[in-house]
Amino acid sequence: MPDHHKIRNHKHLSLFGTLHHDPNLWHLNRRSVSGAFAMGLFNAFVPVPFQMVLSAAGAILCRVNLPISVGLVWITNPITMPPIFYFTYVVGTWLLGTPITDVEFAISIEWLKAELVAIWKPFLLGCFVCGIVAATAGYLLMRGFWRFMVVRDWKARRFRNRLSKPKRTKSDTNDENIETPIE
Repeated sequence: MPDHHKIRNHKHLSLFGTLHHDPNLWHLNRRSVSGAFAMGLFNAFVPVPFQMVLSAAGAILCRVNLPISVGLVWITNPITMPPIFYFTYVVGTWLLGTPITDVEFAISIEWLKAELVAIWKPFLLGCFVCGIVAATAGYLLMRGFWRFMVVRDWKARRFRNRLSKPKRTKSDTNDENIETPIE
């Protein structure tokens, strides 16, 4: 984990003012973690090369856990990106009611100019919708999981407390009810 003094004094983070000093950026609590899941999962579907920067900026502005938010954008890594973004394109074509076009992929500026013009609307709509759905699902699932874990821990603590208390026998309860004379 980087030194917090180094982060506070970093020249590129000065545009956030004191927002990046918030302890929720580094602590694990229900609000911070579930918000980080929403932020990271949404930014994973943003089709730009600097998703981590967007996720970090969003985490700082929304005051959610920074490492989780930035780490979750790696769901769309170089291996998973083609099938995920093809899926978002298919979702976009379904939502717009347009046919799926066969696209020959090539890494070149000419390909971007020729093919991206034909598919940008369904692709971006699919990315936005899938990002919103993933962010909402991640947020709700993390909130539910956090609540489940808290309730489970409460029950376990209650059970341990019951086991650690000495058992009272009938003679113990009878002794307490005996009145002692006042002298």
